Amino acid sequence: MPSPSPASGASSPLRDARRSRFTYRQLAQLATYGTTTPLRVIAHIDLDAFYAQCEMVRLGIPEDKPLAVQQWQGLIAINYPARKWQIGRHCDVAEAKKLCPELIAQHVATWREGDDKWAYREDAAANIATDKVSLDPYRLQSRRILALIKDCLPKDLQKVEKASIDEVFLDLSAQVHTELLRRFPELSTAPSSGDSAQHLPFPSAAALDWQTDNLVVLEEEQEALDPDWDDVVMLVGSEIVRGVRAQIRERLGYTCSAGIANSKLVSKLGSAYKKPNAQTVVRSRAVLPFLTGIKVTKMRNLGGKLGDQVVSIFNTESVKELRDIPLDQIKAKLGDETAVWLYNTIRGVDHSEVNSRTQIKSMLSAKSFRPSINTPEQAIKWLRIFAGDIYSRLVEEGILEHKRWPRTINLHHRHAGQTRSKQSPISPGKALDEQALFNLAKDLLHQIMAEGDVWPCANLSLSVGGFEEGVKGNMAIGAFFKKRDEVPPPLPPTDTIPEGRTAEQPSKKHRLDEVRSIQRFFAKRPAGDAASLGANGQLHVEQLPADDTSSFWLDHGSEGADTGGPGSRSSHNTTGPEDSAQFAIYACARCKAGFSDEVSLQSHQDWHFAKDIQDSERVPSTSSQQPTPSRSHTSRSSGSASKRGRGGSKLEQGQSRLKFG
Repeated sequence: MPSPSPASGASSPLRDARRSRFTYRQLAQLATYGTTTPLRVIAHIDLDAFYAQCEMVRLGIPEDKPLAVQQWQGLIAINYPARKWQIGRHCDVAEAKKLCPELIAQHVATWREGDDKWAYREDAAANIATDKVSLDPYRLQSRRILALIKDCLPKDLQKVEKASIDEVFLDLSAQVHTELLRRFPELSTAPSSGDSAQHLPFPSAAALDWQTDNLVVLEEEQEALDPDWDDVVMLVGSEIVRGVRAQIRERLGYTCSAGIANSKLVSKLGSAYKKPNAQTVVRSRAVLPFLTGIKVTKMRNLGGKLGDQVVSIFNTESVKELRDIPLDQIKAKLGDETAVWLYNTIRGVDHSEVNSRTQIKSMLSAKSFRPSINTPEQAIKWLRIFAGDIYSRLVEEGILEHKRWPRTINLHHRHAGQTRSKQSPISPGKALDEQALFNLAKDLLHQIMAEGDVWPCANLSLSVGGFEEGVKGNMAIGAFFKKRDEVPPPLPPTDTIPEGRTAEQPSKKHRLDEVRSIQRFFAKRPAGDAASLGANGQLHVEQLPADDTSSFWLDHGSEGADTGGPGSRSSHNTTGPEDSAQFAIYACARCKAGFSDEVSLQSHQDWHFAKDIQDSERVPSTSSQQPTPSRSHTSRSSGSASKRGRGGSKLEQGQSRLKFG
């Protein structure tokens, strides 16, 4: 009989003499959300026909009844029972009801000219001239679902990215790591050689219980292989997602589909594989076969102009056929950077991070007028609606708690085929409510009207943008750094890459394998400058570049007290899991703490450097010294970095000036 499946929660003895393909280092990277570990577990949860479900739940309509969400005479969402009647978004309401006489067509909520609140109205479709669509009911439900998902996951082991109003990415790596150590405590034992590159013992389970999961069908030879740790982590991840989906269903009444894989790219495709109300697991060995049946234009970031360009140039939308094209030929057509990204994407290689801090950059409320409006009074009534619409979303973004604040407000006015725009700053020092937004919008309208010849007006739109984090007192040091944009996966040293290998990043891109010392971000600062100290006197270091290849195994002997000793887990941001095995190879010259690799040692030395800055800033001084970036930092960004160090330079988005003295 096979050993107990990890699905049962029982600990399985690892007595198999074989070794896994995966290493202790790769296992440890799970705990730190390493984006390059092959054991990574990413899930994508997608609500099924979300707008339609919101209306069915709100109205208490049975799930087998066909329903579509109506906007004017068109349809913007169709539930699955209605889709059986061949109703699609191209249908208008009249045509859809001919196809399915029993169809329930529910119009979206609207704002109405002169009202101060959106509402559901039976006559909305006939009042396009005086009504404006509101998606607030769906935003409200989206927030409830996101909050529930977060509640279902351990607070200290969750990384959740809201990808849109009805879809969410989860990086389950750290939670899966913890669960693996619980079910297989032998994994916590350090390798006898002390080498984190040593391969793990082979899992003893000969079969895994996937319950109701959909698995991509493999060739018989592949399916006959015993499961390795990449299969086990996917099983654990699927159990977590199954539980989350069950809670959404039970507590809120919504069904959702999910995909579980080792990347955002593949997990998103997996969630759409067997809709509705199902989840698909794409194991590592199944990625290439799975993508073979996908059209290239269905892949993430290839659904627009780039995807059309690829299909046009290579005369195919088949991923399988595109994989047969050599990289150098793709480069000749698309350029090095895009070619490498495409080469890796069609092979399922995607190291993009699940970003739990994804936030909107602007908010827009707009109305096209049919017929056009002709008086300032009409325009002002709509500006009040726009202000109320935007303010309700600002509250959602945390403006009441001063978490996020827009810096600009813009008004666009369209007349006789020409658009005029006016913009005004929004001061973070003044109260910003619905009335304040309305007053700013009226001022902008008056500026446009002062230019003359503005009626009739065919379209008005109000927007706010330039969001920044709320600032209270001194800023944390993370505010000085802009998050590095996601870049395509890495460029090969040659144009010939064996199948299954990853193309490497173009050399002109920033390299993460260069010196990762914190010193590259700092030069010696004047001792009297307390810019990097928080209210409690502690040095804050946020959003430093993550090291996805480091091990993070710490020696018990290096641990200090929670006061921030050199070996304290709280003293720097490269802490390892509590249950991890401990072994030391490298020692710190200053405090003798031991570490398993050079990267972990470097991170520990970064802590010493940060502590030195903190200590020096506690000593009053009137000296002033021009910052001199370190060599590694200068080589990378000498232009922009040097400008940021000048008092009179232009600030980058998200920054604000510091007050000294």
